[in-house]
Amino acid sequence: MKTFFLSMAGAFVAMILFVIVGFMMLFGLILTAASSKPPSPDQVVLSLDLNYGLPDQAPTGGLAAFSGVPGFTDILVKLKGAEQDKAVKGIYLRGSMIGIGTSRAEELRAALKEFKASGKFVIAHTQGMIGMGGPSAYHSISAADEIWMQPGTDFMINGVTFETEFLKGLFDKIGLTPQIYAFYEYKNAPNSYNETSFTAPHREALESLATSIWDTALTDIAEDRAMTMPAMKALLEAGPKSADQALEAKLVDKLGWPEDAEDAALEKAGENAELVDLNYYTAPPSKAKIKDGVIAIVGGEGAVVTGGSQSDSPFSEPPAFASDNIARALLDAAEDEDVKAIVFRVDSPGGSPTASDQIWRAVERVKEKGKPVVVSMGSLAASGGYYVSTGADAIVANRSTITGSIGIFGGKFAIEGTANKLGVTFDTVSVGGEFANAYGVAPFNQAQEAEVKAQLKRGYDRFLTLVGEGRDMTYDQVHEIARGRVWSGAQGKENGLVDEIGGFMTAITKAQELAGMDTSHLPVLAYFPQRRSGFEALEGLFGVSAETVRAAAVLSAVVGDDRTKALIEELAIADSVNSGQSMAMGPRLRER
Repeated sequence: MKTFFLSMAGAFVAMILFVIVGFMMLFGLILTAASSKPPSPDQVVLSLDLNYGLPDQAPTGGLAAFSGVPGFTDILVKLKGAEQDKAVKGIYLRGSMIGIGTSRAEELRAALKEFKASGKFVIAHTQGMIGMGGPSAYHSISAADEIWMQPGTDFMINGVTFETEFLKGLFDKIGLTPQIYAFYEYKNAPNSYNETSFTAPHREALESLATSIWDTALTDIAEDRAMTMPAMKALLEAGPKSADQALEAKLVDKLGWPEDAEDAALEKAGENAELVDLNYYTAPPSKAKIKDGVIAIVGGEGAVVTGGSQSDSPFSEPPAFASDNIARALLDAAEDEDVKAIVFRVDSPGGSPTASDQIWRAVERVKEKGKPVVVSMGSLAASGGYYVSTGADAIVANRSTITGSIGIFGGKFAIEGTANKLGVTFDTVSVGGEFANAYGVAPFNQAQEAEVKAQLKRGYDRFLTLVGEGRDMTYDQVHEIARGRVWSGAQGKENGLVDEIGGFMTAITKAQELAGMDTSHLPVLAYFPQRRSGFEALEGLFGVSAETVRAAAVLSAVVGDDRTKALIEELAIADSVNSGQSMAMGPRLRER
């Protein structure tokens, strides 16, 4: 029996190793299929396809982490590093047909302009724009030296539209009573349940926000295309145009197919130039050393929630803005002697006040350690997203970032009436005071409603107090710009909610400044929590040690599998650094 058990255990381990090696051979095949030559061309054109969406920050769990999927912020860091790479001559962009988001388009445009200022070129190609994503499809490539457009397609750039569904009419018909209370009139989320159309404050806030975002895009695009803003506004607001009409209006520079634009980029780069996917590119090492100081990067994306994640399932990802995880990452970074400052990247529509409060306190603890915290706001940092940001030493946002929404709401849906319409009735036995059954199926009584509103008001007051402390404002000053209202980053800069306009790279420079570091080059970046290498990701996926994975890889290499051997080298490099920046240049997509 014992022998049988050991044999089964050995077979199980062998099976695991077989699966691991299979994964490694598969990824090795992908990485080396394009060429057997070392991926270090002398003339490089980077490529980036904007039709494939990226998370704001690289995944930290599940199969996505194992695959090394970069985040949008990683792309910005890679572009910055490429400015100093003599082999890189330019970048070829495949423009998004729908759009990449207004704030992200603004941030990418700024990175491309700096890339161009370093002496590189930018060539973009679009297969048409269908106008569903506002101006971001065009805004993201407008800074290109050349914009190519596929013949026979359409150029359609819509303005900025916010469309909200209202459910009160439905609720009235089915007897459902929404008892959702907002503090205050601009906190518009409950309007979907309580109203049949926009209230005056709701409409005012959205119209102001849309105008700010639209004007930001128009100003940038007009500058890039050497037009006046009114002229660009008239062109884009005139409606869809054919490719020929877009060329005639000088909205694009050339008509051609993707391979034509690709050929033009390779020809411009020089003889024997090669195309390298930016996702796999690694810039030469920065002049910065660890002894010069490290900037820690902590990121949160999505809804702010309490707790953390213990799941090791390869098919699940941990919540990207779980309070335990983010607070722990901030505190760990504060304890690291090499870390001189922290950039906290926030991309969140908000969430739990309790979770937000926990993260806010972690930021305060970091500051108590004497280490500056700079918040970099992504596409949105509103409500709880602003809550976790407010204590930072500096807040950096794009002009079209959606921020603010300093307010709170809560309550319940009383479903008793709906159930009654279906013949369902309820009776209640309640012990423990008048509030014991407050969140049952029946509507709040008068006393319960008063208690719920008082609780929400305390939450609002705490939120405003913390904003006031962080932004050096009085309660009344904060209340004037709060009341649940959303603002653009540009508006936030004007009303004191934002310190500086800029993106992720601007926030890194700001952190260097506050830490007294040299800002002439990119610092060493350390990600908290530490990003998993390929070996560590496999360990988490299959429940075996990283040493076992390495051993399996070595065995495979010994028997002569060149693809796996190449992958071992790739993973070994990734395994040796915290920053995740050492992935080799990767597959050449095309050689000219």
